[in-house]
Amino acid sequence: MLDESLLDAPEALARADRRGLLRGAAEAGARVRTAARHADEAGIAELTPEGRPRAVLVAGPGTAALGVADLVGALAGASAPVIALRPTGVAHAAGALRWALPGWAGSLDLLLLTTTDGSEPGLALLAEQAYRRGCTIVAISPQRSPLAEAVDGVHGLVVPMATAPYETYEEVQAAAPGALWALFTPLLALLDRVGLIEAPPETVAKVADRLDHTAERCGPAIATYSNPAKTLAADLADSLPLIWTEGPGAAPAGRRFAAVLAELAGRPALAAELPEALPAHGVLLVGDFAAGADPDDFFRDRVDEPQALRARVVLLRDRAIGGLTAAPAARELALSHDTPISELEPEDGSQLESIAELLTITDFAAVYLALASSGNHQT
Repeated sequence: MLDESLLDAPEALARADRRGLLRGAAEAGARVRTAARHADEAGIAELTPEGRPRAVLVAGPGTAALGVADLVGALAGASAPVIALRPTGVAHAAGALRWALPGWAGSLDLLLLTTTDGSEPGLALLAEQAYRRGCTIVAISPQRSPLAEAVDGVHGLVVPMATAPYETYEEVQAAAPGALWALFTPLLALLDRVGLIEAPPETVAKVADRLDHTAERCGPAIATYSNPAKTLAADLADSLPLIWTEGPGAAPAGRRFAAVLAELAGRPALAAELPEALPAHGVLLVGDFAAGADPDDFFRDRVDEPQALRARVVLLRDRAIGGLTAAPAARELALSHDTPISELEPEDGSQLESIAELLTITDFAAVYLALASSGNHQT
């Protein structure tokens, strides 16, 4: 159950935020600037690629690494296939994850390794396998970590992961808002250099500015009625979020929102892209999660029972492909079943700026849900 009074009590939120999640969300813009500097110092701007890679392979553990692969795929579009390598099992009895290259991977392909930890033996083994196949290898990893040493040993490029001045590598949490930008920003510079996306330094600077601007709108000192993240968190109290996305940039933002809701706030959520979301989630609007569903006797005692989850649509919109939009149909379907709907649409700007705004608002919303939910053992 959400304690909405806590949302407008900044000092109480600060006391509850023992993991520094709000500070991490607020400092995402600064993290982008630090990560961009690390990428420049690592020599990415001086690279002279011979052409675009045939395919981009991305591997790494945790929410941030999966989000990076999703974002890279959305931005690259048809320029080159982007393949997220999922763990294929465990490397040994200790439970360390293991990854493997596709059988066709070779000298024309680019392998990106992203991790907030850097001690995963499975990623080091993957780097060695890629080296034997002739793949180009780039890692975003904590400096002087076992993975950084392994990648350096096979002549790959290592970009040290950006941390805040007060933060050590050991304190970075994979689901924390800053972790995503620490891993993703150097890849923007790299993929711009190899011609897969357009992300010159001035564009990255605008992304950092948009992150700062959105963080100001979503900060703990801003009242709920004018704070989009707090409003969304309050909307999602006792709800099963059905996150419907429209536009290539909104899709990875929606999937990340579902992931951080689960990992940070312990909340289940489902994400799907429009128009496929309508048939995929339509049954949830008329079943046990429907707004008016109550299969039990009206007169039973509910005092000691938790509030049942009810479906709520969260519509995240970026730019509709080809100018066509399924948003009116989504609204009609939700409202025809008395299902409440929350909508987020970014301000004008580049696709990267739009993604940054959606990610910031939803990250803040997940953090507020985590902090203001009573009995949340994670806070």
